[in-house]
Amino acid sequence: MSPDTTIPDASPGTTAPPGDGSGGGRARGRGRRAGGRGKRRTGRWILLTLLVLVLAAGGTGYWLYNDLNSGIDDIDIDKTLGDDRPEKLPTSGQNILVLGSDSRAGANASLGTGNVSGARSDTALVLHIPEGRKKAVAVSIPRDTLVTRPACTKSDGTTVASAKRVMFNSIYSQVGPACVVKTVEQMSGVRMDHYVEIDFAGFKGLVDAIGGVTVTVDQDIHDTSSGLDLTAGTHRLDGTQALQFVRTRHGIGDGSDLGRIGLQQQFMLALLAEIKKQDLLGSPTKSYRIAKSLTQALTTDSGLGSLTKLADFGRSLNGVDPATMETIMLPVAYDRIDPNRVIAAEPNASTLWKAIRTDSTIPASAKKSPATGG
Repeated sequence: MSPDTTIPDASPGTTAPPGDGSGGGRARGRGRRAGGRGKRRTGRWILLTLLVLVLAAGGTGYWLYNDLNSGIDDIDIDKTLGDDRPEKLPTSGQNILVLGSDSRAGANASLGTGNVSGARSDTALVLHIPEGRKKAVAVSIPRDTLVTRPACTKSDGTTVASAKRVMFNSIYSQVGPACVVKTVEQMSGVRMDHYVEIDFAGFKGLVDAIGGVTVTVDQDIHDTSSGLDLTAGTHRLDGTQALQFVRTRHGIGDGSDLGRIGLQQQFMLALLAEIKKQDLLGSPTKSYRIAKSLTQALTTDSGLGSLTKLADFGRSLNGVDPATMETIMLPVAYDRIDPNRVIAAEPNASTLWKAIRTDSTIPASAKKSPATGG
């Protein structure tokens, strides 16, 4: 295992020091981070691999561009939501809603994703990149969070009335991704500049394309639901195992979604670190496999809906080092009516969103969650 890819110990809702990743529940990652940054900064962000690929391709760039560009799906969030959105503040930096879609259809059906019909947003986080593009903050939203879903328009033009106490991850399947964006904007007051979705099959392909990702766990994890079976220690996960890792909930903590968020945060940082250390310029073929897997898995808003737009956006993030990313779980408390669900914990949640909205320092109190999944 390279020292650049080990993820140290941290808990959801706490600040991860530079170089640390956040874990969760009782299965937090533990390790060290050392080593130089290297001469190339181009590998620091997943989307930058697309730009690197085109630059490295030379005369074949146009063919590669068309091939990769055709794999990206996009939706027009601005057109769907109209003007009923929070104001974009001049100091709010960039905010991207990232969803992991757990559709059981198509290629995903063979990945052990369960027997639930339809598609849901299994993973959701708001990625906040402050002005200056030096450090990012990722706020995970537990999928079992009860929220008020605003009135939304579906892709077929029909409208869906507002509803209270709706489980967050059901909005994707019931109304669609634009409504997920609108819900997050309503609950946070933060305008989302972009939307990025990656599906399970593509996630598996991405991990396999880079040759796996190394993680360290401090206890045995045996989850018959996800299929994950790991002993305490360091493991190199292939795509299938990585998918099991980010879906595990029954083998850690109290078996709730909150413990899984810690594993997801840990893996996200490990994945970014792995891509960072790949010799992309030295291996155009490998770069192509990574970019191909990524673009086939992506659905974005129209503002990122082409290879050129993705590359331009990725280039603007060149100064962001994933090793300094802070991962926070939205502060939540167990619901008094249904203890299997959680609700936003106040005033912690509002304080967190205000800091994101105004691009200011996040107070320690805003990172504390009464419910932790431990």
